Amino acid sequence: MFITGLGTAVPPRQYSQAQCWEVLRASPGVSRLRGPAKALLERVLLGDSGIATRHLALERLEDVLELDPDVLHARFATHAPVLAMQAASAALERARTAPREIDAIAISTCTGLLCPGLTSHVAERLGLRDDVLALDLVGQGCGAALPNLRTANALIAGGEHAKVLSICVEVCSAALYLDDDPGVLLSACLFGDGAAAAVLSRTAPAAGRRVQWRGGFSASNPAERDALCMQSRGGMLRNILSRRVPSLAARAAADLLARAMAQCGFEKTDVRGWIWHAGGRRVLDCVRESAGLEESAMARSREMLRRYGNLSSPFVLFVLDAALRDAAPPGRWWMSSFGAGFSCHGALLEVS
Repeated sequence: MFITGLGTAVPPRQYSQAQCWEVLRASPGVSRLRGPAKALLERVLLGDSGIATRHLALERLEDVLELDPDVLHARFATHAPVLAMQAASAALERARTAPREIDAIAISTCTGLLCPGLTSHVAERLGLRDDVLALDLVGQGCGAALPNLRTANALIAGGEHAKVLSICVEVCSAALYLDDDPGVLLSACLFGDGAAAAVLSRTAPAAGRRVQWRGGFSASNPAERDALCMQSRGGMLRNILSRRVPSLAARAAADLLARAMAQCGFEKTDVRGWIWHAGGRRVLDCVRESAGLEESAMARSREMLRRYGNLSSPFVLFVLDAALRDAAPPGRWWMSSFGAGFSCHGALLEVS
């Protein structure tokens, strides 16, 4: 399988962390929080979180305070199909692929629910064939991009599908919640909105960089399932983010990398490009230390985090797109994401 085109999309309005604090500090929701919770919000939004700005699907930043189930659902239903379509259109253009050439579409999300799913809306907007295989993948959180790509690889390897469109889209501002739980408040400070798409093909592209899928790897730890998950409370999604997440992510990422190296016969020194999901600044610090990597291995992930915040499932594809645009050195690349489950996923790519 070859990745022949990538596309990304974010809402047009960008907000600084300082702007977010100024709006939140005056809100009734924050005024009802305990003192330590307010102090945490201020410290994260005004401190060194590794995030400078986020794109949010809001007409005005003050709209983020409308914590009503119907408003939040409408935000997801309005913006998720648009962002997904924009990212997919960009990926199709870069792949020089017409929409009607697509045989299957798989969309991952965890920040809202539509039935029929996003694939119905996006396939219609893009003009995909009416016999396209449509798969809506939910419940995998931040790590979803790589299981989505592995699904595409399986469809292509099966022989019935030559080209698959893979999309991850999250409207994290539609899953906002405020209470005194530190993990819930951290989520409100870290996540942004966006989408990323990839066109996957059985054949290599005729021109441009060649990105070949060489293997996918996954591991899950159900005993730590509650450390990172979504709960429904009062009709709204509430993101649970345990303090253990940085260490869990670091250990899982390092173990999966070691397993892939042993199975495929390569060393860390053989890897020319590192594509990491970034849960946050602390997560990247822990992953780098646990995996024994140089700071340069985290540079693109830190830059995407600084510009967009944690985009959840699309994030790792933003990093891959940045690496390709930066003309990162050819050779073996390692891509890894982690999230709900507690799960960790990896992929070995050959880039030329």
